[in-house]
Amino acid sequence: MDFCLDEARAAAARGEVPVGAVVIGPDGALLARAGNRVEADCDPSAHAEMLAIRAAAATFGSPRLVGCDLYVTLEPCPMCAQAISFARIRRVVFGAYDPKSGGVEHGARIFAAPSCHHAPEVVGGVREQDCAALLRGFFAERR
Repeated sequence: MDFCLDEARAAAARGEVPVGAVVIGPDGALLARAGNRVEADCDPSAHAEMLAIRAAAATFGSPRLVGCDLYVTLEPCPMCAQAISFARIRRVVFGAYDPKSGGVEHGARIFAAPSCHHAPEVVGGVREQDCAALLRGFFAERR
């Protein structure tokens, strides 16, 4: 989660919502890391999870990241949760919960939907205080 927080801080420094993600391969190697780039790329899908999954798939040499784990500072939104399912990620570990826009434990609950083809193991609340504080601070500065 330290790498995720580093990516989130870097995203905040660029004016992006501070979310960071990493993908770890089956052997424990870091395959990819990313922070949000929605504003910089003018791309509404440039969430940290999406960018990390894309880069990991390129490194892994497969669109299916079987045996890989995704770590992210914020509960994935429904778009990212669906991509996680499509990528066949083994485990998702996230920091802060997102009651408003989450798609895993809140809202759409993508992995619990009958249409979901692959539901990863989910571990929420890891370093929750650190992840939530980063987000709160970012938005407090903008108000």
